[in-house]
Amino acid sequence: MGCSSCGSGGGTPRGCKNNGTCSSGGCNKLEVYDWLANVALPGGQKPYDIVEIRFKNSRKAFYRNTKSLSLQVGDVVVVEASPGFDVGVISVVGELARIQVGKKEPGFKESEARKITRIANQEDIDNWVKARDLEKDVMYSSRTLAVNLGLEMKISDVEYQGDLSKATFYYTAEGRVDFRQLIKDMADAFKIRVEMRQIGARQEASRLGAIGSCGRELCCSTWLTDFRSVSTSAARYQQLSLNPQKLAGQCGKLKCCLNYELDMYLEELKSFPKSDVKIHTEKGSAFHIKTDVFKRQMWFAYSGEAAIGSGLIALSPDRVKEIIALNKEGVKPKDLSEFTEKVVVETVTDYENVVGQDSLNRFEHAFKSKKKKKRKPGSAQGNQKTDATATAVKAPRPQGNQPKGQQQQKPQRNQQQRPQSKPANPAQVNQPKNQQQQEGGEQQPKRNNNNRRRNPNRNKENNGNPKGENQ
Repeated sequence: MGCSSCGSGGGTPRGCKNNGTCSSGGCNKLEVYDWLANVALPGGQKPYDIVEIRFKNSRKAFYRNTKSLSLQVGDVVVVEASPGFDVGVISVVGELARIQVGKKEPGFKESEARKITRIANQEDIDNWVKARDLEKDVMYSSRTLAVNLGLEMKISDVEYQGDLSKATFYYTAEGRVDFRQLIKDMADAFKIRVEMRQIGARQEASRLGAIGSCGRELCCSTWLTDFRSVSTSAARYQQLSLNPQKLAGQCGKLKCCLNYELDMYLEELKSFPKSDVKIHTEKGSAFHIKTDVFKRQMWFAYSGEAAIGSGLIALSPDRVKEIIALNKEGVKPKDLSEFTEKVVVETVTDYENVVGQDSLNRFEHAFKSKKKKKRKPGSAQGNQKTDATATAVKAPRPQGNQPKGQQQQKPQRNQQQRPQSKPANPAQVNQPKNQQQQEGGEQQPKRNNNNRRRNPNRNKENNGNPKGENQ
């Protein structure tokens, strides 16, 4: 991705504040990866003396290094111009420049190439930065002059020369424009030499730059250098809807990316039957609706009364060819559903939510306070304490209407804080035990509800007598 303002801010990056002279290649404007940088030349061979230099936005040119200067990618140099001189940044050097010359300008003559004067000093760079600052105001003023003359043209960009003696105005127009009076007015207003250059809508988008519908910077402003013609047939081959709002780019023309995968679609569609052929069955005739090249499926639909309740039917290209061959022999299949292939999709679960951590409502009941449950009378679990330092719990009273033979669990008491008391009546000590111990060593309570009612002050008497004896 290039700097956010290389195309829209007059060539001055707002991020690095280096005014387009990034020596580290940070702008990436039509950047070329030098994959031959680490390859040493054969012995006795001189380095290639033609270098590629990039100027404002997407303008590039080839210049000759006649003084054998040690140049690297990103160096700011002063080159010859007509008239005066210009300042640019080196983009490609070495053997890769030889490949670029053969690719972009096959008829390039090295003897006619302009020369590199010197490496730019601080004064040259200051004048260059000053020229970049003047371009925005000059462009707005030139638009005002064109409107006053009634010219049907749009001045989209202005590029000053490095010595501030000349400016090139780039404009777009539908037809020919007589701008002779405009040049005189701009020369008097700006006191410079004026050059007018007409460009197309695609070249304008490549110079200004923008963000496409894909969310990335435009291809023409970052890496694309040639503009091939794009037709609506490219969209038809790729089964795209002919919607001009979706197929058009920022320049108002068809998107260049429609040609990127066109060759693959054309190669793959050779194995498909023609889409304008109807297939006939006993149920009725069916016509082609759409084609899925990646899934290799062709969708057909019945016409007339046969279309009721049938819907779209997906067939493979081989099945369609088989039906077409049968129709040529005069044979009509019963129904297209006989030729459909049922595909069983095996679901492979790479991850399973076992504990429910991905549920959205997993925290709904996590922070609710738990209400304390009321203890049921006679339950041993409600009388036990898990904490060792807890106070002793008073044993529940046995129910009066409970039969004497029913076994109950004896509650556990804290013997350190409350001594165990013996029954108040000595006669009860010698009574035989009418209840046996259960398995596990648990004993049944020896008192019932009647003993508590006959002697209500037993607890008060026992406070003075820890052993539970009568005074």
